[in-house]
Amino acid sequence: MLDIRQIRKNRAEVEARLKTKDPSIDLSSLCQLDQQIREYKTEVEQLKAKKNEFSQKIGELKRKGEKTEQLFSDSYELSQQIEVIEQKLKPLEETFQEELSTLPNLPMSDIKVSQDPKDNVLIKTFNSPPTFHFPFKNHVELNEKLQLFDFKRGAKLSGSGWPVYRNLGARLEWALIQYMIASQVKNGFTQWMMPLLVRQETMYGSGQLPKFENQLFKIKDDDYHLYLIPTAEIPLNGIYANEIIPLEELPLKYTAYTPCFRREAGAAGAQERGLIRMHQFNKIEMFCFTKPQESEQIFDMMVESAEKVLQGLNLHYRNMQLVTGDISFGAAKTVDIEVWLPGQNRYYEVSSISNCTDYQARRSMIRYKDSEGKLEFVHTLNGSGLATSRLMVALLENNQQEDGSIVIPEVLRPYLDGLERIC
Repeated sequence: MLDIRQIRKNRAEVEARLKTKDPSIDLSSLCQLDQQIREYKTEVEQLKAKKNEFSQKIGELKRKGEKTEQLFSDSYELSQQIEVIEQKLKPLEETFQEELSTLPNLPMSDIKVSQDPKDNVLIKTFNSPPTFHFPFKNHVELNEKLQLFDFKRGAKLSGSGWPVYRNLGARLEWALIQYMIASQVKNGFTQWMMPLLVRQETMYGSGQLPKFENQLFKIKDDDYHLYLIPTAEIPLNGIYANEIIPLEELPLKYTAYTPCFRREAGAAGAQERGLIRMHQFNKIEMFCFTKPQESEQIFDMMVESAEKVLQGLNLHYRNMQLVTGDISFGAAKTVDIEVWLPGQNRYYEVSSISNCTDYQARRSMIRYKDSEGKLEFVHTLNGSGLATSRLMVALLENNQQEDGSIVIPEVLRPYLDGLERIC
């Protein structure tokens, strides 16, 4: 959530920066609502002050034994006027809050301005793409022999986009999850286990609602109104909603493994078969609460922490700083880490690290007291550490051998009873 005081003070600047994310944004309606609400509130305050004066006079007259009927009548009339205005205020405030909540976070001033993801800035690469001296296969073709996944039975059970892992496919997926959790704990993150279903207000606090309502899976009946999480970022952000975090506890560095559920994920092209884009996938999330002055340092630490996972797997990847139009809704700055997938002949994101500044904290009312005792909003940061489905594709396609077998990276072998190769 943006600070309305910042919009009042620098409307032109705020609107210009927001347009670098979404050119259609116009703050006119919001500002008109804000002005009307403030005028009504001023009027209510003035009427209440006058009513208080009447109350004091009524008290004085009563003590003197004098008549108070006219003042009672005038006071009642003021009460009626106040009620009328407050009835007008309620729908205006609801509309105002809804409009404010649909505005994205402001991108940082040093982010490249563009609406085209092709303009994302390459900031780092690790290793080189593998060179094959034989006709290599994509992971779907490799699976015909290895039988690691059963896409037909997944579709039979739930429809397209719902994976079934089997035998060594399931074991390799679980090995990846264990390795990544161990890596993040080693990097100083505290592990949490989170619910997969959360309340509407928890979704709102993280910035998923109201904008992404149609992209979420949900349960809604007489007993429950809950949402399946698209990422562990949502419940991790909600841990401290409406709370004040003690200054001495910051920064807080958390990690959690969860399955993730995304309705929009099923829209895939012919190139995105198999595990590339799923409705359900596994992910290790990193999430941090920090003081504003430390958030950039924490951001760099999170990028490095995600990179260590890929470096341990010895995969080729690149870091891309996203342009303003490609940054996620709640983020002020985002770096995507993309691995090379030979079977797709392109890079795919396996981690997205974002600094959300005070945007989520303001929506969720997560604050701390600074050294002078003043309440301030924390900064929140999130990032994948990492997402497994595309990482699984990268492992299979980059480590394939001429006979169709897969060499297992050394860091995963302890989680697979020393197994060195999938045949």
